[in-house]
Amino acid sequence: MSVEGSSSGARKAEDVLVTSTSNGQTFHHPTTIKNFNESEISINEISDDLNNSKEDDGYGSTTIWRYISKASAKLDSLGVETRGIERIEAYERSTNKLKQLISVIGLWLSACGGLSSMSSFFLGPLLFDLGLRNTLISGLIGQALGCGIAAYCSLMGPRSGCRQMVGARFLFGWWFVKLVSLVSIIGVMGWSIVNSVVGGQILASMSDGKIPLIVGIIIIAVISLAVAIGGIKQLLKVETLLSLPVNFAFLLLYVVASKKFSYLTLEDAITDGPTIKGNWLTYFSLCYSITSTWGSIASDYYILFPEDSPDLQIFCITFFGILIPTTFVGVAGLLIGNVALTYEPWGDAYAAYGMGGLLNEAFKPWGGGGKFLLILIFLSLISNNILNTYSAAFGIQVSGRLMAKIPRWIWAFVVTAFYLVCALVGRNKFATILSNFLPMVGYWISMYFIILLEENSIFRTDRFKYLYTKEFPHDEEEPITTERDYIITKQSSQSNKHYNFKIWKDYDKLTQGYAASASFLIGATGAAVGMSQTYWIGPIARRVGGEYGGDVAMWLCMAFSGIVYPGLRYLELKKFGR
Repeated sequence: MSVEGSSSGARKAEDVLVTSTSNGQTFHHPTTIKNFNESEISINEISDDLNNSKEDDGYGSTTIWRYISKASAKLDSLGVETRGIERIEAYERSTNKLKQLISVIGLWLSACGGLSSMSSFFLGPLLFDLGLRNTLISGLIGQALGCGIAAYCSLMGPRSGCRQMVGARFLFGWWFVKLVSLVSIIGVMGWSIVNSVVGGQILASMSDGKIPLIVGIIIIAVISLAVAIGGIKQLLKVETLLSLPVNFAFLLLYVVASKKFSYLTLEDAITDGPTIKGNWLTYFSLCYSITSTWGSIASDYYILFPEDSPDLQIFCITFFGILIPTTFVGVAGLLIGNVALTYEPWGDAYAAYGMGGLLNEAFKPWGGGGKFLLILIFLSLISNNILNTYSAAFGIQVSGRLMAKIPRWIWAFVVTAFYLVCALVGRNKFATILSNFLPMVGYWISMYFIILLEENSIFRTDRFKYLYTKEFPHDEEEPITTERDYIITKQSSQSNKHYNFKIWKDYDKLTQGYAASASFLIGATGAAVGMSQTYWIGPIARRVGGEYGGDVAMWLCMAFSGIVYPGLRYLELKKFGR
């Protein structure tokens, strides 16, 4: 098709001739450019909805909404993405596959090849007292499994053109998806808190305390917000730009730290067998959560990919895009953390300034050059927070009609303010925050994954398609009035014949979500009996570890949800037809 969508520049509506090709035939048909301009559609909707908000919903003053609408229009003229959770139609997506491929590879290199991924690997030796052998085995296997979870979730992006949590409506329905979206927001905000604290530690350590931890946290939040407001196109450009210098800095970290690798120890710092076993399992769960967490937002960054993108291609891009940079920085974290166990200067630096202090101590032999490289690594925290802020804003919009009316850029301010306050309050308890919240994220994404997997592999097939009487009514077909409608319908039916993504906002046709929600709650009981955290150790967790148990909740919650979902979903489809 000769006209591409997803433009963020504001233009006046004008008639154009659109040329499209299907099965060797060329169609020429007039249309209006606003149909291909996501910003104009979004701005018009925002203006209409917000200006009428007082009358319709009884919230606030129309003057406030008018100012918001004008601000959105101004931002749109500057190239800022103003589109909300609306689905990206097939004809609006990019046709430049190579450009999309390069952008998403750069995104994963930048987002996963940084301190956010490294931070959890430090905890193997420094919190769980595991030696190099056990941390390598447990950490690398755990994070590789998490990569597979995230990669599978990303497949829904090109298929649907919907953000991850919007697509979750096809599992949890209109109402229950709000709960899932809330959990997702908490997860990415937790990461943002961790990133902000680590960034503050780095700046404080580099300046010998002259830059307070609070100031460093604020710097991280403000810079991340500035890019996240820009939208997906600016986000992808910045992430790609940051990926090379950040990964180069980590490569040099290996070089400078190697001088102390003689202090590495293979043996665990503890000798009690059951405790070692329990810590191994808990650390495995922690590292699994590092990468599986991406499953809650992964498809957000594939919505501009063509609808017919091969599943294997998308899976491999995501799997290796997360696995390779995470492994690269994770192993560095394991090695440096292990050295800190026996090399006193590094151990003291970690005790004084946390992970930031430890990295600063590692780079100290290179003087000013080391500080410059540490600044490059510091940028990786901003890179990760950009993604978190961007996706969390959409999660809020999914929670209600009024929330969806408020522009994404406003929610970006809100989520930034939220995690900034939390980071400032918890700035002196980094390890506690990280070890407590990360496994919780891994629990819910495990349940979400198994439900999505069973929905796609069991029910979204030719065998059970007849059960979706509301989603695919036999006596109702959408009228095809133009050549463009014909092409879109034909392409969609070929690539998504088991989903009708056009109903993404149709309450009467979307699933009720009873089966998925019940399975989710039942899976939560598995988490309760199998988790091993400072605030709760489940009865099963106590049996597989020593004094502190061993965390097996990710396996139990996945198993519990996976066992009950097929039966409940079949009954739901038979009863409601959706």
